[in-house]
Amino acid sequence: MGDGIGRYRGTESKLAQWLRRRPKRTAADDGNTRETLLLAIAAAGLPLAPAAHPVGYSCSCERIGCPTPARHPLSFAWQTQSTTDRAQIERWVRNQPEANFITATGMVHDVLDVPLAAGRAALDRLLAEGVDVGPVAEFRDGAGDGGRMLFFTATRGTPEDEDEWWPCELDCHPETMDEHPGLRWHCRGSYVLVPPARLPGDEEDHPVVGWTRGPEHALPDPLNLLEALTDACARHAAERGADGDDEHAAHGVAWPLTR
Repeated sequence: MGDGIGRYRGTESKLAQWLRRRPKRTAADDGNTRETLLLAIAAAGLPLAPAAHPVGYSCSCERIGCPTPARHPLSFAWQTQSTTDRAQIERWVRNQPEANFITATGMVHDVLDVPLAAGRAALDRLLAEGVDVGPVAEFRDGAGDGGRMLFFTATRGTPEDEDEWWPCELDCHPETMDEHPGLRWHCRGSYVLVPPARLPGDEEDHPVVGWTRGPEHALPDPLNLLEALTDACARHAAERGADGDDEHAAHGVAWPLTR
């Protein structure tokens, strides 16, 4: 009965008519959108490399029982493979149409990685205070506020500038991320997934990793964001502790981990 509402002659809305006439999205459309998004990331100076993709609830790699399905680079040489070269990225995208992509941190940019709920609170505060935030991505992990928010920033040091390298107890490397269940600082030797990316169980037409603020925003100094992010993480941890949740369980599995 409900299907007939508004569909009698002369009563169907223009929007409904347009929706019924609109052509369905094709695989080519999705591929073009994906390529455009990845090229925009590279154009912003963030080096990319192909990563594994989900196959149902498993990983496309050949590793039995992969501990980080669809969250790791395809190659062990991902640090040297990462590039912003447009032609190379176009080849990867077209030859590996299902691959996720990672960006190697610590060369041009770092990433401050926080629980999703804490990140949203910090983002609201930073924007209200007029702080330049830069690109922000997020991924949801189940219902509610589960997941992570990624704040892309300028790096505090580069491999070519050893004297200015700024080590910190918050530094995050792929193999040690579980040690920092709150804020993780991805710098040299680490990486993060970039949008659009899918994780096991995601619907193919709904990438779970997406932009909140796109890569067209300039990379800020991470120190300008650090206070708001650490404060938000502390409040988030206190709230979870008051609810009786285990600290590590509250933040979920750290990602990415070592290949």
